[in-house]
Amino acid sequence: MKKPKPPLASAEGPAVPSPSPQREKLERFKRMCQLLERVPDTSSSSSDSDSDSDSSGTSLSEDEAPGEARNGRRPARGSSGEKENRGGRRAVRPGSGGPLLSWPLGPAPPPRPPQLERHVVRPPPRSPEPDTLPLAAGSDHPLPRAAWLRVFQHLGPRELCVCMRVCRTWSRWCYDKRLWPRMDLSRRKSLTPPMLSGVVRRQPRALDLSWTGVSKKQLMWLLNRLQGLQELVLSGCSWLSVSALGSAPLPALRLLDLRWIEDVKDSQLRELLLPPPDTKPGQTESRGRLQGVAELRLAGLELTDASLRLLLRHAPQLSALDLSHCAHVGDPSVHLLTAPTSPLRETLVHLNLAGCHRLTDHCLPLFRRCPRLRRLDLRSCRQLSPEACARLAAAGPPGPFRCPEEKLLLKDS
Repeated sequence: MKKPKPPLASAEGPAVPSPSPQREKLERFKRMCQLLERVPDTSSSSSDSDSDSDSSGTSLSEDEAPGEARNGRRPARGSSGEKENRGGRRAVRPGSGGPLLSWPLGPAPPPRPPQLERHVVRPPPRSPEPDTLPLAAGSDHPLPRAAWLRVFQHLGPRELCVCMRVCRTWSRWCYDKRLWPRMDLSRRKSLTPPMLSGVVRRQPRALDLSWTGVSKKQLMWLLNRLQGLQELVLSGCSWLSVSALGSAPLPALRLLDLRWIEDVKDSQLRELLLPPPDTKPGQTESRGRLQGVAELRLAGLELTDASLRLLLRHAPQLSALDLSHCAHVGDPSVHLLTAPTSPLRETLVHLNLAGCHRLTDHCLPLFRRCPRLRRLDLRSCRQLSPEACARLAAAGPPGPFRCPEEKLLLKDS
């Protein structure tokens, strides 16, 4: 058998046998215990411990890399009371005789922003309109702004748009809401954002959106910014877009046109007529959304007597009501409108029932209960005879009516 070769002697001296792994671990543990005994047991802050550790020879020096001892060896993990966090900084375990933390484990949290006082922030006031028109020569035009507005009032929408392109002063003057009492956007295939913002800037009192593709979001955006709107025409639109009326406040609304809206049921009209559900606590009076409406046009809708009862309750100030071409309106509906408990009995001035084929001659005497009635349209009612309408026109409530057309009763005010 071959004998193992003896270790070769180096140039510096005889070879030293390599220590066993257990003995090396034991020596490393003893060395770390000596280092921990040298650390003073004080309860100083992390900054003080940093300065003490820098001054003593037991901690890391500034030139050494993190986690490397002075003797060139790294201490084994888990063998000492120190740990290394993710950022490369060491922490001393509690109960090891040293401070809890040599320095913070992570970056310091950002300081809290100072809390500002809570108060209502109002937008800055609009810059006043110039009273005169500056000319290119530097002087002012002799006509003041009030005189120019009187001239602009005789122009139509197209002419006003042309005047807005003349100069900046005219452009600001032409946005005056007195020049735009009514805006007609009917039969537009689509409404663009510039068109909607232009409507809001002009603040019209009457807005016609009939037979347009306005969406619910667009209509809600408009109504929340047109608090002075008095007339709104939505005939021919879809109920999906018209349902925005249920969540938009309209305090100044006096005329609402909902003719020929598709797929309208009693439940949907109930949502429109009933008061909003977010009534303030303690509020005893329940006011509907159409409480101040004086003229309501509901032609072509599938109204029933249940919807009429809600209408009498939540729209008591109606002076003009259009129920033409409503298939479910008949003699009981007329009885509801003219009953002694109906508020419309004393307020109705114009009533349109044209095309209601369920009306018969038995309902004609009921119209004598309305003393303020000035216009009654019964044209195209198949079951009404012209002779019965002529007798009603001759007798009529407080005075006789004139009949310019068959089944159309008019009275001069």
